Amino acid sequence: MRVDILGTKVDQVTMQQALEKVEEYIKNREHRHIITLNAEIIYRAQHEPKLKEVINAADLVTPDGAGVVWASQKLGNPLPERVTGIDLMLEIVKEAAVKGWKIYLYGAAPGVAELAAENLKQKYKNLKIVGTQNGFIPSNEMPALLADIKAKDPDILFVALGAPRQEYWIREHLEELNVPVSIGVGGSFDVIAGKVKRAPKIFQNMKLEWLYRLIKEPRRFGRMLALPKFALKIMQETRKKQRSK
Repeated sequence: MRVDILGTKVDQVTMQQALEKVEEYIKNREHRHIITLNAEIIYRAQHEPKLKEVINAADLVTPDGAGVVWASQKLGNPLPERVTGIDLMLEIVKEAAVKGWKIYLYGAAPGVAELAAENLKQKYKNLKIVGTQNGFIPSNEMPALLADIKAKDPDILFVALGAPRQEYWIREHLEELNVPVSIGVGGSFDVIAGKVKRAPKIFQNMKLEWLYRLIKEPRRFGRMLALPKFALKIMQETRKKQRSK
């Protein structure tokens, strides 16, 4: 079942249910697009119809952040839990090492995907990472990248170009690549590579990872302004629903 949050549809799934979906997609060998959706991108989609279209066309949309879960509760159709991009990626990788799924990493700065791949392979000895490529290749090299992904035939393609660029890229190439699972994972490669430190557990447990990122990266302040605007929109929607009863 999907929950409507300001016109974007988010699946009512737990982490375990999302993993079961991933396994189903791989078994069926059909190209599927997974989006981990946060409040910032939902707010952006209010002013970007094409983005809303891409989100709602995805095969699985998980709530990436406490703000999305809070919004679902306020709107009276609660989501069970957060299923963030990096957590979902790490759980998929763990399963891939056991089940033999092949993985391809595309995105982040030069050298980061390779380092992330090495760190993952050190942790999971049987993990099959069949290819890596940074996210800064020139447009004239894109055909070679697409050919390489097709030739390597991964079961899972992780794309770390930042949202919503990664979502647009996956949607554009989804059918051509025919990868069973393609998922945008934002800055996850940087964290796995050790280039960026993830918020400490206390921030994660308090659902304040956004605050930690803002403290560490003050340049994100402009982007973070979307969060109070998102909250205001949700409160307005809540009041509308109450008046219509």
